Order: sequence, then structure tokens, then C-alpha cells
Amino acid sequence: MSAAVQRIPASLDVQLPEKLLPLMEHFGAGEDRTQRRRYYIIYGGRDAAKSQTVARALLVQAMYEPLRILCAREVMRTIADSVHRLLVDMIGALGLESWYKVTESSIVGINNAEFLFCGLRALDAAKIKSYEGIDVVWCEEAQAISKRSWEILIPTIRADGSEIWATFNPELDTDDTYQRFVVHPPENAWVQKVTWEDNPWFSQVLDQDRLRLERSDPIEYEHVYGGKPRTVVVGAIYAGEVLQMIEERRFRPVPYDPKLKVHTIWDLGWNDQTGVIFAQRLHSEVRIIDYEEDSFLRYDQWAKRLDKKPYVYGDHWLPHDGGNETQGGGGLSAQAQLAPLLGKKPKLIPRPASVEDPIRIARMMFPRVYMDEAKCERLMDCLKRFRRGVPESTGEPGAPVKDEYRHGADTFGGLAMIVDKLRNENDRPRPRVADYAPLDRSMGM
Repeated sequence: MSAAVQRIPASLDVQLPEKLLPLMEHFGAGEDRTQRRRYYIIYGGRDAAKSQTVARALLVQAMYEPLRILCAREVMRTIADSVHRLLVDMIGALGLESWYKVTESSIVGINNAEFLFCGLRALDAAKIKSYEGIDVVWCEEAQAISKRSWEILIPTIRADGSEIWATFNPELDTDDTYQRFVVHPPENAWVQKVTWEDNPWFSQVLDQDRLRLERSDPIEYEHVYGGKPRTVVVGAIYAGEVLQMIEERRFRPVPYDPKLKVHTIWDLGWNDQTGVIFAQRLHSEVRIIDYEEDSFLRYDQWAKRLDKKPYVYGDHWLPHDGGNETQGGGGLSAQAQLAPLLGKKPKLIPRPASVEDPIRIARMMFPRVYMDEAKCERLMDCLKRFRRGVPESTGEPGAPVKDEYRHGADTFGGLAMIVDKLRNENDRPRPRVADYAPLDRSMGM
């Protein structure tokens, strides 16, 4: 036994909920850590002691081995957004102040164990390389972690015996984290659902709130305390339309039809996202076959991205302000800059009379829409999460929230504004109706 292990306080008493004891399997002196799992996934409802339990477990494990532990979230603007405070509080509760040195941005043990903190969305090549030696990554509030972030993180954490832990309350049933680890768990994963009933320290004071919600809103209760995911977020603007689309199997594989032109509809951004919908139209049927969203891409980079796709394009549609001259474009509008890159001058979507116009028209378009479930996963996520703000002062729904999901929803609204202007006869005579391939409505059912 090392000197560091010998100094571990003999009085250390760490209690875990019974359902979460497997977190400590094959742990401690004489144990073979390589026999542990690759993934430890804990999900469920409110007040289930998920985060507190993981904090306890990792702090204790790092006393026996000098582990490098990365505490990650999808977005971490400052250290205050991380689990740093929780770990510090747990160090105090366990009486480990003499063991761990706490700084503003890290926690280091006397055996050189280290807790680091990062936001996954901000990962770049340099940071990814520095995390290759991580032993354990703990992803808190993992329901918000995107598919992109998981696909960057998982292959990065590749040291021998490295582990990925995740704690979360499910939000939507289509969220990548829920699908990746609960619906389709990977091999060598331990996945455990816990609720308030599994928390031996559940507060009787909080129990009054639980019982009140159970009486007033049983469906919301199942989500909040039972850990059941929603299909759309609370207050989603397109909640009914999205649910109907899913129920009618119009969110499913929608293949590209080479006999129909592909039209692009843009929502422009730079620091925030630019969104591009790729749509085809057959009579009244609107097929959204693809969607792209990204930040900090120049127009020439966007043009190259479009050119790499195997589509025959019709028209390109920009927001109404795409015709305005911009300082960043050297006095040229987005329309003028994109015209030579795309090979034709983009058209402009008419300026809506109000922010509510695209929403109203989009609701009318929804029953006509078929959307590809693979290539448009992000767009569907935006539509599920597009919601109104509710000021505390009034409690009444207000304007749509300007968050990361707004861009996809605005792009969809832009499509609705011009959907009946999408044509297939721009560059050739209109084929006979029989020449078009109607969408096979049995596909994916």
C-alpha cells in the first residue's frame, strides 16, 4: 500500500444509495480496475441524489489512485457552471480538506489526483489532445450533451481502463444522450435509473412539493420525479404539430428524388448558427431531405458544403435582410456575396409583418411536411424546443425565446413563407406528373 493510501483517514465513512453501489465495483487496494465498466450511466428523476453520489464516489476513488478526472458539461461559460462547487461542498462534508487542495479552476489531491472542468461545445483540436490521458470523465446534466460532443469526446477518452460517467434527468425522448445510453446502451455499460424513492436522504420538506405536483399534474410528475422523458419541451410552440408529425410517421427516411429540384432556405448567422434547409416539393407535399447548421463559416465555405452534396439545386432563399449591405462584407450584402459562389442570385424571403407571421404560416404547412429523421435530427430538435418566454412578472407566454434552437425554427418559418414558390421547372420543361416519384407512404412504417 502506498504512503498516500496509508494516509487516508481511517474514519472515512462514505455511504451510497443501494442502487448506486456498483459505482464502486472493483475499486480499492488489491482490486483490478481493468475489470470495471467503460460506461457508468445514472439517470432518473429529481432529488434522486445522482450528482451527490457521483461526487462522493469520485472523490474517494481519487484518494486511492491518482486519477485524472474531467468534469464536463455541454456548455460551461464559467467555473460556476460546473460541478466545482458541489465537489468542494462534498470535500467539506467528508472531512477531506487536508487531502484536497482547491483552486478556482481545479481540485488536486496530495497524491496528484486531479479534477478538471470543461464545456464540451468549446472543444477544439488542442484541448482534445490534452484530454487523451483522462482516466474518468463525468458528464453532468448529460441530457443536454449533443451528438457532436459525444462523437468528439468518446474516442478522445481512450486511456487503458478509462471510464465515462453520465448523470442526467431525461428531457426529450429523442435526445442523443437518452437514445445513446438508455434506449440503445453500448456494450460494457452499467445503466441505472433512480428516483426519489432510491434516495435514503430524501427530504420530507421536499416531499410536500412532490405530493403537490403529483396531485395537480400527474403527467408532469412522471417527468419530473419519475424520470420519464417528454416528446416536446414544456410550452413548445409547435408541440401539437410535432406530435402529429411523429404520430403520422412523417418524420422518417425521406430520400432525395433526383427528378425534383432541391431548394435551400437559409437563416443567416456568424457568432450564432447559420441554418440551411434542403427541401423538395411535389405538388402539395413538402420534403425536407437535409439540414445543416454551423457557426463561423464564411460564405465560400458554405458554398463548398452545398457543392459536395449530390443535389441538383433550384433556388436559394435568404431572409429579407440578406439583401442589406453589411460592413463585414465590405459593403456587399449576403445576397451579393453568395450569388457568384452559388452560381445564381439568391432570392429573398419577404419580410414578415410580425414575428408571429412565420409561426402561423408554419403551422399551416406542417401537415404537408415529410422530414428525414437522420439528416434532419437537429432541425426536429429545434422544432421540439422552440418555445415562448414566460416573464415572471406576468406569467404569460411572450415572444419566442432567442436561444440556440431559434435558428432552426426560424429557418423552418422561412420555408413556410415561400413554400408555394418552390418550383421544379426552373431549368427544364415541367415533366408530366407521372414522371415524378410520389413518396412511398409505407416507408418506415
